[in-house]
Amino acid sequence: MELDFDRRVALVTGGGSGIGAEVARRLARGGARVAILDRRPEGAAAVAEEVGGIAITGDVAVTAEVEAAVAQTVEQLGEIDVLIPNAGIGTAKALWDYTDKEWDLLVGVNLTGTFTCLRAVIPRMMAGAGGTVVNVASLTGVRPTMGEGPYSAAKAGVIALTMSAAMEAAPTVRVNCVAPGMVRTPLTRMVTDNPTWLAGAEAGTPLARIGDAGEVADVVAFLASDASSYITGQTIVVDGGSVLPSLQSDALLRAISGTI
Repeated sequence: MELDFDRRVALVTGGGSGIGAEVARRLARGGARVAILDRRPEGAAAVAEEVGGIAITGDVAVTAEVEAAVAQTVEQLGEIDVLIPNAGIGTAKALWDYTDKEWDLLVGVNLTGTFTCLRAVIPRMMAGAGGTVVNVASLTGVRPTMGEGPYSAAKAGVIALTMSAAMEAAPTVRVNCVAPGMVRTPLTRMVTDNPTWLAGAEAGTPLARIGDAGEVADVVAFLASDASSYITGQTIVVDGGSVLPSLQSDALLRAISGTI
């Protein structure tokens, strides 16, 4: 299904690579004018040039930089119709090994960064012609993962924030969320570049493979478009079914019952 974003203005954070870059490409193919906000100027510039948009350097965890990015987007492209707070970072180790600084950084970017974007953009949408917001959480926000305590907590917070914002911004602004599972991006190379770990990830997924960033972008685009006009406050998990009961448990049930 071709989704129409003709002349709509979209701001995508963390748009210099991975899922954010694919979202920017998908929206631009539908006719959107896209602003790319990223902490890495070279990534933002490359994607912006590719999609015919603008590049903005900034940190979503810093309120002043988010407000400046919104102001630049409005000045150069017009009022924002579509907001995708996608920027995120992650790492993995035992919960008690995280320092205060690491906790603050992970929660600051993944949760506070989403909040700062919502706060800067949604009131403008409500005062104008409305709009759509698609937050980006994670499967770990639905089913926490060992070693990713702060990240999981932050992404669970994004899901809760989505529901709160959807109620408060209605009826003129819709707010939804996607929760990707294991997807090929620069952030998952530690897994995807390791044949043993990759095989394990694929074995634990009912669709027997990990995802592509473009597959997540397609869901984001759907939620941002008029095709989802009666959906708000929802989180769609895009994970190949890995949030479902494990394949190991399913195999055990089959062996025990002989009939399932």
